[in-house]
Amino acid sequence: MTTILMLISIVYLILIGYFIYGWNRLPIFKLQYLPPQIQFSVIIPFRNEEKNINELLYSLSKLNYPNSLFEILLIDDASEDRSKDICLEFQRKNPELQIDILTNKRRSNSPKKDAILTAINLSSYDHIITTDADCEVPINWLQAFNEKLITTKASLIAGPVGFPGTIPTSIVAIFEEIDFMSLQAAGAAAFGNKKAFMCNAANLCYEKTAFIEVEGFTGNDHISSGDDVFLLQKLQERNFAVAYLRSPEAEILTNYQQNFSSLISQRIRWAAKSSAYTSNFSKLTGLIVLLMNLFLCITVVLCFLSNISYKLVIISFLMKFYIDLILLIKWNFNFGKLNILKHYLWCSLLYPFFTSYIAILSLFSGYEWKGRKFIK
Repeated sequence: MTTILMLISIVYLILIGYFIYGWNRLPIFKLQYLPPQIQFSVIIPFRNEEKNINELLYSLSKLNYPNSLFEILLIDDASEDRSKDICLEFQRKNPELQIDILTNKRRSNSPKKDAILTAINLSSYDHIITTDADCEVPINWLQAFNEKLITTKASLIAGPVGFPGTIPTSIVAIFEEIDFMSLQAAGAAAFGNKKAFMCNAANLCYEKTAFIEVEGFTGNDHISSGDDVFLLQKLQERNFAVAYLRSPEAEILTNYQQNFSSLISQRIRWAAKSSAYTSNFSKLTGLIVLLMNLFLCITVVLCFLSNISYKLVIISFLMKFYIDLILLIKWNFNFGKLNILKHYLWCSLLYPFFTSYIAILSLFSGYEWKGRKFIK
């Protein structure tokens, strides 16, 4: 068993080393303040977000970009609170902005994909840019995408997503942030290796014409989430140009999950769609990461139950610990939250058990999302 663990550890070491190589290849993007040219349709689905949406709307009102070059499409997905009223009030107070508040037209098992498609069908511009209702956008958000589009001509550009600048006091929030950083770093690094397989709809821009050409969400609209990942993989398969916007000035800020149960539900939702990925590299990555964490858990237990040498298990853990840390340090040098890595040791001890637990649950368990239950 320990021999298998060591073999998996070596493969894992190579994989994360490959991600580090990809991150180093990603160009750092700095604003040049080129003239605004690109017209954007900003698409934001919302459901029961009255506690969060004010911050998003306020940040949208402060965007450093000509009002004539973007529209805001807010799609109400059957909210049961005051979310829609807050949006209507925002629209009334900001007549200088192009704002439309739409009602979601349900077509599939994915309310969010339906909401995005509802907005795309009514959008005025060719460049779609999405974020979530529990986020805040930076002041130069559209300017950064404008310049990246001008310089790369990419059909899809993914941007970074993070959490507010201060380190949280909750251990759940700390674990969530470090875990999320590792996902962000790996996803971004894959763009550097021309093997992009993961992005986040909280900060995503793509051409409407490209979306239509690959038939949008057709083929995965039975899966509740994945409006970002499946579209990216479709575009990759059709050889559309994709890029990553490596810039703190383009980083979207989102909120932590309310509690550990919410975090588990979110991660199950993310894991549940992985079986439908079309990218072989994403499947291989998922398998290697799962085996690494699962075998660490199994061998730790066996160390207490049998005569398996704990030394090899410690060596395997340390290999994973240090290679992951290098990738996280590189990410945080760019996005400025190195201080949170003082919690990395205990998070790395918990992570294999958490990841294995989520992977197993995702095979059998449904999840709750925005007050709706989705069955596996």
